[in-house]
Amino acid sequence: MTEQTAEITPGQFGGVDPAAAGQQLNDKIGLKLVEMTPERVVGTIPVEGNLQPYGLLHGGANATVAEALGSVLAALNAGPERAAMGLELSCTHHRAVRSGTVTGVATPLHVGRGTITSEIVLTDDEGRRTCTARLTCVVRDRPPR
Repeated sequence: MTEQTAEITPGQFGGVDPAAAGQQLNDKIGLKLVEMTPERVVGTIPVEGNLQPYGLLHGGANATVAEALGSVLAALNAGPERAAMGLELSCTHHRAVRSGTVTGVATPLHVGRGTITSEIVLTDDEGRRTCTARLTCVVRDRPPR
């Protein structure tokens, strides 16, 4: 897979606050979205800068990637007139990562009117699974502006 950053366009997701654009946690961890469709969202983060005290990738970084990719997937499936917000996140950390890049792939498990659940699989540079996560988002009609 070639590294090409996918762009989020204004109006692509319902109810996104433009004032929050420069304050995204995704930017702070170095998340790059490389593919975005309703069937699959892919993103990467560098391990460097996202470590815990023992020199391993922080579990919270895994959770952040999972929540971000699953939320984008849910928003794409919800459509521009609806808002998707995280309801429950579960992460199982399988393997430590000390360097390189972690890639996450989110795919839908359930797409309903009220909830969207996705599975997010994170792998290291060798393609080894490092974390499996499941995110359920609640979907609501976007409030009037």
